[in-house]
Amino acid sequence: MSQIPARQVPAQPQIAVPRSLAEALDPAWLAGALAQVAEKRAITQVEEVEVIRTVATKVRFAVTFDDGETRAFCLKGLLDVDEMTARGGPTCVLEADFYGKVAPAIATRVPECMATVIDRGAQQAVTIMRDLIVDGARFCSALDPFTAEDALLSLEQLALLHARSAFLEGADWIRPRAAELAQMSYVTPDALQALLDGPRGDNLSPRVRSAQNLAAAIKELAARDGARPQFMIHGDAHAGNVFRVAPGEGGGIGVIDWQLLQRGGWALDVAYHLNAVLPCEVAEAEERRLLGEYLALMRGHGMAMPEEEAAWAQYREAVTYGYYLWAITRRVDPPIIVQFTDRLGRAVMRHDSFGLLGVP
Repeated sequence: MSQIPARQVPAQPQIAVPRSLAEALDPAWLAGALAQVAEKRAITQVEEVEVIRTVATKVRFAVTFDDGETRAFCLKGLLDVDEMTARGGPTCVLEADFYGKVAPAIATRVPECMATVIDRGAQQAVTIMRDLIVDGARFCSALDPFTAEDALLSLEQLALLHARSAFLEGADWIRPRAAELAQMSYVTPDALQALLDGPRGDNLSPRVRSAQNLAAAIKELAARDGARPQFMIHGDAHAGNVFRVAPGEGGGIGVIDWQLLQRGGWALDVAYHLNAVLPCEVAEAEERRLLGEYLALMRGHGMAMPEEEAAWAQYREAVTYGYYLWAITRRVDPPIIVQFTDRLGRAVMRHDSFGLLGVP
């Protein structure tokens, strides 16, 4: 079992969660949020460095203390959003809880978290991390090309997470997301079919492009997955949720964006990850080898894993999870949606995932 790095539990100041970028960068608010870092020093200047708005906002900023020291941070949360988007607040609370409760207990490489500010009543939260970019790290884009060896590096990080699945005992707040996805009603069959009839489904067969078939497949997958040993998994491990460590710090890969942290079968993470980050032809050529490497890593961490053929069958079924996740996605840049739905849908075709799940 890999040694867990010494990570300080982030501060959890009892202050209001900011709802706007202006509030988040207010020196008085930051003085409270970063009190543990400030060590009674006043903040004399806040400089906005970069703002990235997707569903959540990520803002890189620098603060200058009254003794002249400047420190760089990154804050993530739902800022300046409409009421509909604000309903996603529970995922921000989940991510804050990951950094406060899980990150100190695992060896997976993640950003250093300085503070989490949580309003459990309103189900809103922000997370403040050290800005890794100033140290030379590079955050990948969702469309960045991965090689098979890149994927092996990221699988190593996921295995470190999965190997700590004993953490799930008593952690009921980490939920079975695949089962919940299968029961969701806000995406109607007609709405899902309309999405699949768009560009995201252009290269898929009519069988795999069918909303009815996909809904039946995710329900059967969730039922089978829930009956198998449960692991602590990332749930959304595409290339956009990965960073590359600066070469001067030893290189390597780390993982970000823990808003879909969940309990489920290991194959949900592995099948989704490989088929999201690798071009289809690379995945087809390398996925079985990479699966074997992952199983060896897990056994090396002392985890009981299925034999190769049983693992391969679970993997082939589990591709459905990632395909469903991206088939229902709407609030992401269209090129990203198209690439992931296409890659994962074609993997479902290649593996006959629907057939394995009993969907005609």
